[in-house]
Amino acid sequence: MNSPSTRAGRALAALVLAFTTGACGSDALTNPTPVTPTSVTETFTGSLSRNGAATYSFAVTTIGQTTNVTAQLSNVAPDNTIAIGIALGTWNGASCQIVISNDKALMGATVFGTVNTSGTLCIRVFDVGNVNDPVTYEVKVVHF
Repeated sequence: MNSPSTRAGRALAALVLAFTTGACGSDALTNPTPVTPTSVTETFTGSLSRNGAATYSFAVTTIGQTTNVTAQLSNVAPDNTIAIGIALGTWNGASCQIVISNDKALMGATVFGTVNTSGTLCIRVFDVGNVNDPVTYEVKVVHF
């Protein structure tokens, strides 16, 4: 008959053998498969009146590398020759802390930035004194 200490010793030996055997033959930790981030396009639309502004927040999920964030003013109607402001920043939960801004953005203008951590960013669209009658706008933000 086996004593409890002999059975415990055998169980411990089997456990050690299972851990060491399972660790052999795998190079998953030494040669990880690179993860290619997938870009996300978000479209924000609205109407802008004289002295008006709008802010939109969005999440970026950067994983350990620097990635690009691009905001493009893709439409201004009915008059696409009106310059308005677009800005990228960080969302602090209450307001957009502007990091980069284009205060004379015409349709097609782009604001570009980089991030190296996950978090919440924001895009702000605003009148810089050129909007007399309300205009509609569309901003496309591409991020990872």
